[in-house]
Amino acid sequence: MNKIWLIIQREFMNRVLKKSFLITTILVPLIFPAIIGGLAYVAIKDAESAKADVVHVLDESKMFTFEDSKHFKFISIDQSLDQAKKIYNATKDFALLYIPNLDINKPEGVLLYTKENPSIDKVGDLESLIENRIHDLKLQEYKIDEATLKSLRPQVSLKQFNLTDSGEEKSSNSGILYGLGFGLGILIYMFVLIYGIQIMQGVIDEKTSKIVEVIVSSVKPFQLMLGKIIGIASVGLLQFTIWIILISALSSGTLAYFGLKMPQKQMMEQMTKQMNNDPEMKAAMDQQNSKVGELLGNLSEIPFGKIAVVFVFYFLGGYLLYGALFAAVGSAVDSQQEAQQFQFPVTLPLLIGYLGLFMFILRDPHGSASFWLSIIPFTSPVAMVGRISFGVPDWELALSMILLVAGFLLTTWIAGRIYRVGILMTGTKVSYKVLAKWFMMKS
Repeated sequence: MNKIWLIIQREFMNRVLKKSFLITTILVPLIFPAIIGGLAYVAIKDAESAKADVVHVLDESKMFTFEDSKHFKFISIDQSLDQAKKIYNATKDFALLYIPNLDINKPEGVLLYTKENPSIDKVGDLESLIENRIHDLKLQEYKIDEATLKSLRPQVSLKQFNLTDSGEEKSSNSGILYGLGFGLGILIYMFVLIYGIQIMQGVIDEKTSKIVEVIVSSVKPFQLMLGKIIGIASVGLLQFTIWIILISALSSGTLAYFGLKMPQKQMMEQMTKQMNNDPEMKAAMDQQNSKVGELLGNLSEIPFGKIAVVFVFYFLGGYLLYGALFAAVGSAVDSQQEAQQFQFPVTLPLLIGYLGLFMFILRDPHGSASFWLSIIPFTSPVAMVGRISFGVPDWELALSMILLVAGFLLTTWIAGRIYRVGILMTGTKVSYKVLAKWFMMKS
């Protein structure tokens, strides 16, 4: 055990004291605020210098009226289509909009002429303007006013409650739980894959540099493999924690520096003024405040402490399980290129868990497919953290954890048998048959 601890210390200190670790640990958190700040600066400057796009409108139906906005300025043309095209081509304006005599129940034949391919947002904005006008015309035709139409379309919002065996009611929100499961599942997938590949690369580097021949003269190959896995895991956790702290602090500071909260305050002040003169606006604000209060109530019911503990457990369990397999692959090959043929079978179960997150777990977290994905050790790191926010029976969670530990011990044993032979082999053409031979070889 003491030798494994020495290996862990060696792996941890070798990586933490490297300039590359210090640079990436500090640089990565700086990159995100820098990107946010740069995009915010560009967005502010674009908003300040933006000019309305000029659109020529040839309306043969005489049913449409367009008001200028900060995005578009409309010029009405009363000419033939050919003449309108010539007038438009003589300018540097954005577009020519042609509206023929059309049936509002089947509006076809509307054309948009531009000199350059426009963005989907601008095309969508123009389509919305036309659709809104046709909507109003239909209301007039059927003699329906807007207030009556709104009354025919009531909005129903289901308030969710979980009913416990004791009869206690706890508020719930599927949208929040979906987002939480989505984010946690992706994080597990990314970090297990990234740090697993780091283990493989570290083993390859030591094998090719012949350092490993000196090390294994003092420790068993299995101890070396286990120490390397745990050591790199410690580096990953340290780096991840630093990133979370720095990114959160620096991103908040960057947003505050560019005053991105100021427009929100201004909007609130304007809405407050409007509320004093508009009872409907006040009612809408009261309803919005009620929704915010309900949202905060839903958040308070989520067991974040339990979720955090489960996340850390499955992060470490998944990392150790796949780290052992990546270490075995690294010990068997002499280069990153050779490792690619063995890397895909190792990552395939993790990929299945990732795809299952979207196909089964987030759609039906309590279904049979979700259950098995969260129980099988090779897919449970991603699947269980995606399910846990929806509520998982304690016996399922316990079974999944026990099987994950058993899976880690199994993969470590299998990888250790390959590692003890492969780590000392160089220049050997490796195949699955050779790996099986190394696994069966007696000590």
